[in-house]
Amino acid sequence: MKKGVVIKSTGSWYKILTDTETLWNCKIKGKMRIKGIKSTNPVAVGDNVEFKIEDEDKLIGVITKVQERKNYIVRKSINLSKRTHILAANIDHVYLLVTLVAPETHTGFIDRFLVTTEAYHIPVTLLFNKIDLLDESGVQYLENFKSVYQKIGYRCVNISATNPNSVQFLKDEIVGKKVMFGGHSGVGKSTLVNALEPNLNLKTKQISESHLQGQHTTTFAEMFPLKNGGYIIDTPGIKAFGLIDFDKKELSHYFPEMRVLLNNCKFNNCQHINEPHCAIKQAVEEGKINESRYYNYLMMHSDDENETFRKDIYK
Repeated sequence: MKKGVVIKSTGSWYKILTDTETLWNCKIKGKMRIKGIKSTNPVAVGDNVEFKIEDEDKLIGVITKVQERKNYIVRKSINLSKRTHILAANIDHVYLLVTLVAPETHTGFIDRFLVTTEAYHIPVTLLFNKIDLLDESGVQYLENFKSVYQKIGYRCVNISATNPNSVQFLKDEIVGKKVMFGGHSGVGKSTLVNALEPNLNLKTKQISESHLQGQHTTTFAEMFPLKNGGYIIDTPGIKAFGLIDFDKKELSHYFPEMRVLLNNCKFNNCQHINEPHCAIKQAVEEGKINESRYYNYLMMHSDDENETFRKDIYK
């Protein structure tokens, strides 16, 4: 029996890297299900697995066990709305790439992503990319946009993935860690990975001019070993980030600015929608909780995946 970490998944085959830096191609025998998780992919990038040898000369094996995960991050399955798809597992830090132009990342997407990282206790940094494309008014919009997340404790950093100097800090802080880059298609994930580890030479594509949308360049999540130690996980572009298996009664717990006020509501089971003497609604009215964040909370609570909310409060 051998052990290794999953560095790539193509649906039916998995590339496993062992401690001796040997790369094995493995498959799953029969139906494998991880306890408590109903996902379309029982094995994910970042998983530590055990496998038995099937053909040693061709480095082919069969995965027999997935070791317990310290965390994972999921999204809705593309084809099965009631099932999850695990993007990656055992993550030390997530970097969410956000662009305000070409393409625009809406707050609905950001907030759903942050709720997921909060739920699975994964530290996250918001990287605002393509700042070189912003004019003076765009820069002001960016600063107002960022302040919403900075005020509630999220680290926000401006970068330009095409400028090596602006991402040097990342090279230093990801050493020895297993980090994941997430975001819409076209926000510059692959460009950023190339800037951090040039020898990887990941494929990148131009933005579609007709729709200002990103073109998918990454079809499966993949984890790349870094020369100085650690791994970068590059994920497929995510168009939407629906929540799965969330108890609506606990949703507000994953909003840091709401969490600190929950004990101030009159009712213990307050959902912060129509209830009287609600500390959360009062904080929204007083401007202590951002209006867009509260709106997105309501959308998540009602399972509405509308991501188009954009208020003049950022301008």
